[in-house]
Amino acid sequence: MPLRKIEDIPPLLPPGGRIMALDLGERTIGMAVSDSGLMLSTSVGTIRRRKFGVDVAALFKEMDERSVAALVVGLPVNLDGTEGPRCDATRSFIHELTLRRDLPVALWDERWSTMAVERAMIAADRTRAKRAKHIDTAAATYILQGALDAMRAAPAGNDTPE
Repeated sequence: MPLRKIEDIPPLLPPGGRIMALDLGERTIGMAVSDSGLMLSTSVGTIRRRKFGVDVAALFKEMDERSVAALVVGLPVNLDGTEGPRCDATRSFIHELTLRRDLPVALWDERWSTMAVERAMIAADRTRAKRAKHIDTAAATYILQGALDAMRAAPAGNDTPE
């Protein structure tokens, strides 16, 4: 299935289907999942990265337990808007994942997500160790909430061709 625009995802979901966001870090994959009404993003933890096959099996298990039918994946765009090697790695991960399970996937520009989450954690007086432990899942939650908000803001019935 090709990449989708975020506003094209809801009609592709089965009844009660949820959306999961992924923040693909070098060592962990942060995850957040929507409620069935696609209003609220909730952190669901991280997967420690090992080998791709092991990572995807763990991810699919998490998705199946939560009725996830679509993904929003943070795209680590450079601050100047260009795409570098991390974007290539993200696109490769998505490609390999969708070869194993056909599901709609949207990309979400995440260039400010980690910074925003870290600032919030610092403001909440979290220690450096606690911030490091929770940053990927918090970033996934931030990414998904932005995507859910954008879906609700998109005009209904927008059938303009790409």
